[in-house]
Amino acid sequence: MRSKAFITGIAGTELSADERAFIATERPWGFILFKRNVDTPAQVTALVETLRSALGDADAPVLIDQEGGRVQRLRPPHWPLYPPGDAFGRLYDLDPALGLSAARLSAHLIADDLLALGISVDCLPLADVPVTGADAVIGDRAYGTDSAKVAAIARAVAQGLDEGGILPVLKHIPGHGRATADTHYRLPMVDTPADELERTDFAAFRPLADLPMAMTAHVVFSAFDPAQPATTSARIIQQVIRGSIGFQGLLMSDDVSMNALAGSIAERTRAIVAAGCDVILHCNGKLDEMQQVAGETPELAGQALTRARAALAARRPAQAFDRAAARAELDTLIGRLGAGA
Repeated sequence: MRSKAFITGIAGTELSADERAFIATERPWGFILFKRNVDTPAQVTALVETLRSALGDADAPVLIDQEGGRVQRLRPPHWPLYPPGDAFGRLYDLDPALGLSAARLSAHLIADDLLALGISVDCLPLADVPVTGADAVIGDRAYGTDSAKVAAIARAVAQGLDEGGILPVLKHIPGHGRATADTHYRLPMVDTPADELERTDFAAFRPLADLPMAMTAHVVFSAFDPAQPATTSARIIQQVIRGSIGFQGLLMSDDVSMNALAGSIAERTRAIVAAGCDVILHCNGKLDEMQQVAGETPELAGQALTRARAALAARRPAQAFDRAAARAELDTLIGRLGAGA
């Protein structure tokens, strides 16, 4: 089944007639859900089924950002809250084994929530390594400030998602931790020397290069490309992401509608394709922008198609899981933070 190399959002909790026609005509590879698309479990399940039905592909990936902490699209009263990433980092500092166990359990619990709704992909884990003075957009979402620790916890999160039958998306490659601006609003410039980036930011991603999917950072790294952010920089994608880091999975852009990127939506889409991203992500559900993305996006073919197929094949059935016991264990582990031991 032929698809175009983009992932799209929609406007609300139900699929409109215009959106249904757009999906049938333009054939996105997949979909992404946000808080505006979420009401009740029954509604989300029905929406996921409707999206796939409109596309005519029962296996089309449906993504969501369900990290825990500040970034959690599914929330009470229908879904539980989960700890932010830094909780696992702080627990890791008390006892590495406990930190990794908590990260894996939390991710498996999140996967269990998503699987019940038909959602198949979570935009998690983060391997961003924040530094002093960076914008708070990453903040407590990060697992820590040490590259090795961040990579270890990110691996545990990816394992938990995998055990629950959900595909992970590694973000924000090659690193968002030094960004001094929120990319939703403006473009961050990072002027750190290349050798320091290799030792710190990139080092957190390198041990995770085997993960099936990754999302780019809308961040300029002047040591490699002073003009273009990673998302639209062929030099960074080839030299850093595919080269130094060694990531060979499906590479998707961060949201093309973010203000960090310059030009019209169509121009941004062309730049992302030209730079070497496999898939373009468009999130805000504005139909006119969705049409611009679709108009500039090629069909999935060649290496992009191979990587897309490999990513979907990497999804494994959920393992038997005692949810109540897992939640009780997670709460006990996180409770150690309050006890300080």
